[in-house]
Amino acid sequence: MERSNGVINDVPDEENRPGSLHLRSPRSSRAEPSSPQPSRFSSSDASGNGGSSFSCVKMKALEFLWGRDRELSKTQQRVKRKMARRWNKRRGVVIAIGLMGCFLLGNWLMFLSLQDRKISIDGGVSRNSSSAVSFHIKKGDAKSKRKRVKPWTGVYGRLLALAAHALAEGHNKPEPKDLWREPFVPASAWKPCADQRNWKPSGGNNGYIMVTANGGMNQQRVAVCNAVVIARLLNATLVVPQFLYSSVWKDVSQFSDIYQEEHFINYLTPDIRIVKELPEELRSLNLEAIGSLITDADIRKESKPSFYVKNILPILIQNRVVHFLGFGNRLAFDPIPFQLQRLRCRCNFHALRFVPKIQETGALLLQRVRQHPQPGLLDHYLVGPYAESMLKEKRGHSGKASKYLALHLRFEIDMVAHSLCEFGGGEEERQELEAFREVHFPALTLLKKTTKLPSPAALREEGLCPLTPEEAVLMLAALGFKRKSYVYVAGANIYGGRLRLVALNSLYPNLVTKETLLSASELEPFNNFSSQLAALDFIVCTAADAFAMTDSGSQLSSLVSGYRIYYGGGKMPTIRPNKRRLADIFTKNNTIEWRVFEQRVRKAVRQTKHVQKRPVARSIYRFPRCKECMCIT
Repeated sequence: MERSNGVINDVPDEENRPGSLHLRSPRSSRAEPSSPQPSRFSSSDASGNGGSSFSCVKMKALEFLWGRDRELSKTQQRVKRKMARRWNKRRGVVIAIGLMGCFLLGNWLMFLSLQDRKISIDGGVSRNSSSAVSFHIKKGDAKSKRKRVKPWTGVYGRLLALAAHALAEGHNKPEPKDLWREPFVPASAWKPCADQRNWKPSGGNNGYIMVTANGGMNQQRVAVCNAVVIARLLNATLVVPQFLYSSVWKDVSQFSDIYQEEHFINYLTPDIRIVKELPEELRSLNLEAIGSLITDADIRKESKPSFYVKNILPILIQNRVVHFLGFGNRLAFDPIPFQLQRLRCRCNFHALRFVPKIQETGALLLQRVRQHPQPGLLDHYLVGPYAESMLKEKRGHSGKASKYLALHLRFEIDMVAHSLCEFGGGEEERQELEAFREVHFPALTLLKKTTKLPSPAALREEGLCPLTPEEAVLMLAALGFKRKSYVYVAGANIYGGRLRLVALNSLYPNLVTKETLLSASELEPFNNFSSQLAALDFIVCTAADAFAMTDSGSQLSSLVSGYRIYYGGGKMPTIRPNKRRLADIFTKNNTIEWRVFEQRVRKAVRQTKHVQKRPVARSIYRFPRCKECMCIT
């Protein structure tokens, strides 16, 4: 963690301060009379003329007093000159401070004017709409609500003003060379090869495995691929997975509503046996009563394959069926046999394709965010045949497609509440998040009451808090993304609503979301299906010219960055902020100069762009550069 060196100015003592009047100086000490001591004059006074002796002493006394007055006068003049010089210096400092204050005030007024121009309340759908994510305003209330909207700057008002000024001044400056790139030579050496098989199909003779996966679309995707590996490991038949209804996500979507079921079954047939439902003779079994219902409480997080062989296989053989309920991150990433790890990659990158409904709308989003029907490098893998339709439309259009940045703003209330961090909302925010935790995360609430946990400040210092929208926009501005850049924001129900997005909207007016790119009728089939909406975000983020995440622990960010590595060929850069380093930089927000802020942020992000192999025990979905998933050419 970086630490800045504090500068301590030594204040001189009163007697050593330059320009102070010394009562005893080397010069004056020679002119001052010493204490009475025996001398030759004393002896002459006793024997000689007393009157002349007195007058001589008087003259010497007058000369001494006149000389001392002259010395004091010179000393006072020197003091006055020094005081004048010090005042001139102080006056210069005061003038400089005044000019700096005027500069910051001008920047702040510019920032406010940008915000006033930016907030759009017309309710329409357009390319330049600045509506907040999943936040809409009725036309009748537009005027009154516009007056009440104020920018949520929190502690970053000064830095946001500097960012606005820098973006306004940098309109004609070139962008940094590596802004839209990743290290091509080392990255392009890795090629996808998880589709290669070196074993015979599994007969699935030991019984049936059912999985009801919890969480959102991305957590469910990981659970599905882990279940495929467990089915092969235990020589079991996999029933097409089901998805658990969540009080947080409130989505009733099932596997066939998101992924192509037939493709999933057929593609993995050389690996495992998959059926759509249990045989009739097993459907009536009370799985909980016979001990075949396995919950997350029964399995440790990231358990090794040996656990399943030792504990689950006997139940499977005895009861002919096992039902995993939840199954969130219940299979370790290491140690795993080579072919099983490759099967994991094959499932994620090849077997899971979105249904045509999602592919078609995803292609429409890509077409509109690029302004021209220009197909991208990953479109074929994401939207299938609809990438070809984009090619056909391209023939009737001219012009170059614009680059766009996708930003996954992971700042929903569940993420914010679970982080145990604070985000500038004071006591009202603390009470609201605590109430949410009591309902949705009761175990975390109990842990807070029974265990001394790190403070919010300590969590932020360690980089354990998600970036706020204000911190995210400051990062983008510091990296060099121009004000005119097109930014697609993925996420829904941003905590704090429209106020938390004012800064982002103001500094980057070409900000779009799926809600602003699609009409109400185009969005209607996806309403109330958060997992399907997340699939649309997955497509647009994965296909982006550059992708930035605000929380590296997010499943969507992990899956998107892994997909871009696997199919990107070294041409799909991903911005992974080091939140610990950024937290240290943001603590200097009241004093740091913008140029220094830029340099430090760019250095912190550049260090995360190195091409590296998957670290041991890390997610293969996020880090597919390993011999099981990819091959070096």
